[in-house]
This record gives sequence, C-alpha cells and structure tokens, in this order.
Amino acid sequence: MENDSLISGNRPVIMVTNDDGIGAQGLLALVHVLVSASRYVVQVCAPDSEKSAVSHCTYGHPLVVKRVKIEGATAVSVSGTPVDCVSLGISKALFPSVPDLVISGINKGSNCGYNIVYSGTVAGAREAFLDGVPSISLSYQWSSGKSQVNDYLLSAKACLPIINAILVDIKNQNFPNGCFLNMDFPTDIANHKDWNPQFSDDNDDETDKKSLREGYITVTPLGALSRADEDNHHYFKNWLPNLG
Repeated sequence: MENDSLISGNRPVIMVTNDDGIGAQGLLALVHVLVSASRYVVQVCAPDSEKSAVSHCTYGHPLVVKRVKIEGATAVSVSGTPVDCVSLGISKALFPSVPDLVISGINKGSNCGYNIVYSGTVAGAREAFLDGVPSISLSYQWSSGKSQVNDYLLSAKACLPIINAILVDIKNQNFPNGCFLNMDFPTDIANHKDWNPQFSDDNDDETDKKSLREGYITVTPLGALSRADEDNHHYFKNWLPNLG
C-alpha cells in the first residue's frame, strides 16, 4: 500500500492500535505525545475491549465500529482483534488515506523473546507489515509497585527519535520493506541508558530480558514469522546508533 502524504509534503499520518483496548493508559499516553508534537496526523483504530494474547487471530463475525473522542486524534473502536483493527484501519473504509506508519501499543508488559508469538500488540504491527505499511510495536515492562502511569508518557517520548527517523526514511523511500520493529522499554524508563538502544541481534528470550533489566530499550527487527534477514539487521545496526 502507498500513501503520498509524505511525498506531497503533507504531515505524515500515523495510525495507532493496541491489544489492551482503546481506553488503555499506554495507548492514550502514546496518542497524547504524538498529538502534542504537532507534527503528525494521528488516527486511532483499536479494540473496544482488552484483546491481549490473541496473536494473529481475527474475528469471523461482523464488526461494530464506533467513533470515540480522543483529543487531537480521529479515533474509532472496533469489536475485534488488533489484526481486525489494522486491516480495517488501513483499508480507507474508516479514514481518508492509508497511514504512513502504524504503531501498536504501548502495551502493558514487555513483549520480547517468545512473547512475540502470541502477542496481540506485535500482531497488530505484523498485520500492517504484511499489508505493506511500515510499523512498530511498543511495549513497556510494567512492574507492580514500581511502575507509574507517567512511565507510558516517558516511553512514548523516548520513542519519538525512532518514529521521526523512520518517517524521514519513508519519505526518502529507503526504509527497509522486509521487516517491522519491535521495541521494549525498561521498567525504570526515567533512567534508561543513553540514547543508543540495545539492539537485539536475535529473538532470544533471555538476551532481551537481560537488556531490559540493565535499563536498555530493546529494538528488534522482525519478519512475518521470524527474525528479519541479515540485510535488515545490518541496516538497523548502522541506523540506530546515529539517532540523537
């Protein structure tokens, strides 16, 4: 799918989805940060209730779509899964154009290692990728007794450099089309390591968890059903350290 908003010089269009439901604090924090940046057209198409751990499931019954008020964004809830929401949201049935970028999250709880197999958050980004739309899945390592709602805002702000860099590469037509990105934010996001995200070279469960415990933001390129190929890994290894 193609969207000419970036090529024509218009503000880039970002569509947000999740698996925790449209009223989830992680999604609302992400939308707030995107809207506050005043750089994007923000659309939201998310499940009307929690649909965690549904993987790439899609519902086989008619979907109910309702307008939802989220300040600064055009938002709808859908009585389906994250995959349903993305498929419908990028179809032009609800919004006037295909988004330049789909962001799924911010999920409550990390989605690293083997969790990506059954994660609805990751599946939302995967569905956009399969349909030819660049995408990212975002998850925050929530810890009861340590985490606060404000940590979602800090995670969203920490992600802005990557979002902006992706949009620049999309505009220049050199963003890799063979993968999507999965990002996890550590519990102590307020004191995460200097902006040089830990790059997960594979999808090893213990490697990602260790990086999160050490305070790194993990960034993993993923293919449809496996790790991304070597060319995509090489691209992001050179790309990520240059973000400021």
